[in-house]
Amino acid sequence: MQCRPKPVLSASPTRLPANEPVKPKMMITVHASDSPVPSSLKVLRADYANPLHAAALVNLLDAYACDPMGGAHALSDFAKAHLVSALAARPQAYSVLAFDGEQAIGLVNCIEGFSTFACRPLVNVHDVAVLASHRGQKVAEKMLALAESIAVERGACKLTLEVLSGNVGACRLYQRLGFANYQLDPAMGHAQFMQKWLD
Repeated sequence: MQCRPKPVLSASPTRLPANEPVKPKMMITVHASDSPVPSSLKVLRADYANPLHAAALVNLLDAYACDPMGGAHALSDFAKAHLVSALAARPQAYSVLAFDGEQAIGLVNCIEGFSTFACRPLVNVHDVAVLASHRGQKVAEKMLALAESIAVERGACKLTLEVLSGNVGACRLYQRLGFANYQLDPAMGHAQFMQKWLD
């Protein structure tokens, strides 16, 4: 299946409903002095009810799905049509978007889980996507910082994520940000991520 990412729609990060203002600590604005970060980078929590945020989320995730690191297959029509409403229906889900000016360039999707050992919430960083044109500019780092801040507000004890071993750049980023392979006893080795499709 040949996959061509759709252009990501422009979306103004300031167009949130008047009754749901973004808290100051829920949006990160980076200035030119923070180079090599884009001078007009804004990172914020996505509002699933905002049509521009919704379109940006779907298009960015579709671009990620089309990337070799995302499986190189476009999202299904069903996923594109129902993803945002399905996320909005789940209070344990939240997303972070990055904009360079009016252009949506990055996405992080997070899903809250639960640590039985700690008896506290945990947050799984389920998707991290940055457009190829903006990689290597600390966009993912800024999005993950906000995702972590939201996780802390939720009382989470940790962040978890999965990464392909061949995605060397992402592995280095996550390690630099404090992520490490999961283990209980080094003698027993690292945990492995497995899946079983149910349909």
